[in-house]
Amino acid sequence: MKILVIGSGGREHALVWKLAQSSNVSAMWCAPGNGGIALEKLSNSGEPVQCVNIGAEDLEKLLDLADQIKPDLTVVGPDNPLSMGIVDQFQKAGFTIWGPNAQAAQFEASKAFSQEFMQRHDIPTARSGIFTTPTEALDFAKSLNGKCAVKADGLALGKGVLITDTIQEAEAAIQQVMVDKSFGTAGNQVVIQEKLEGLEISMHALCDGKHYLLFDTSQDHKRALDGDGGLNTGGMGTYSPAPFLNPEQLQNIRETVLDRWMSGCLKEGIDFRGMLYPGLMLTQDGPKVLEFNARFGDPETQVYLMRLKNDLPELLLASAEGRLEGMQLEWSDQASTCVVMASGGYPEAYAKGKVIEGIDRAETDPSIKVFHAGTKLNDEGQLLTAGGRVLGVTALGSDLSEATQKAYKAVEEIHFEACHFRRDIAAKAL
Repeated sequence: MKILVIGSGGREHALVWKLAQSSNVSAMWCAPGNGGIALEKLSNSGEPVQCVNIGAEDLEKLLDLADQIKPDLTVVGPDNPLSMGIVDQFQKAGFTIWGPNAQAAQFEASKAFSQEFMQRHDIPTARSGIFTTPTEALDFAKSLNGKCAVKADGLALGKGVLITDTIQEAEAAIQQVMVDKSFGTAGNQVVIQEKLEGLEISMHALCDGKHYLLFDTSQDHKRALDGDGGLNTGGMGTYSPAPFLNPEQLQNIRETVLDRWMSGCLKEGIDFRGMLYPGLMLTQDGPKVLEFNARFGDPETQVYLMRLKNDLPELLLASAEGRLEGMQLEWSDQASTCVVMASGGYPEAYAKGKVIEGIDRAETDPSIKVFHAGTKLNDEGQLLTAGGRVLGVTALGSDLSEATQKAYKAVEEIHFEACHFRRDIAAKAL
């Protein structure tokens, strides 16, 4: 089986690493890939994964590449190419591709679409409004006493959400998104939600258009600083499983969120094949959906794929071909923790090109895997920083405490200038 993976982040490195372990994979390419992906090898042949310098949003060149290499399966990691219709284009050209089509990708590409869908199908979510003018948006924020989430409607690299506690903060956030256009055209329209209180967790459901397989629980850490301070990021670390749901609560989420969502998709003719990733807040009134994403979370992918025992190509192919019914997910009993090492200044301005050292030392323990998110190899073969989130240092342990201790021990072995990471990943569970 020949596989093409689209993307360049930590999620894509984890996908490549897990796909490469399958005895069914004979060749793999990643476009554009990164410094860590370029070092991966297929387990059954030792052949290297080939990185091809084509951007994830250059759909025309990606299709040309597929015409050349004839992959049996293409796996799309990031959200932008999905919303641009890469799945529709590849399917039209006769290729099997994993990920939702452009219509289904709207669950992430438009928070307004997602919010209205939830209201139509009685999926529990926050009280909200959708606005195209700052004046109307501010009036609604005032009705919530400024305690709200101001969300750019479109895609913004996981950063287009500003949480406010006062009317003044809400006004500044609306100004930043709608007037100053901090997130570009994604802020032409905003969704304003009441600020929900509780524990936030990540759920993932692998879908095939009619059925879904619910992943184990995990929890991401979105804010840049310890204690959930600082700005929202794409994710500073995660762990799995998360201990906050008992079997009754998990069943409640199945019935009120996922079953209603799937039923709504079938009623509205939305053929969702890929990964649905609802962010949930566990409130005093029960679980409520903060937002839907239409792909694997990052860094949730890293901890999930460390624990998943299934053959990943087989799962993704079944999802793409509508054959998940009757399949089961198999998980390791071990826990996994991922600590993201980021460039100083992230998620705002940061420097690139810093030399990274110590990954070899960190990975001498076989229960540690360092996934590359923003790295590149220079002409001398040195590994350099090339993004805001640089590495996802991921560990397996007999329990969450051991996994977390191992991850932080590995982090201490790795160095690059102005490195920043949170020191409280998994603290809520421990």
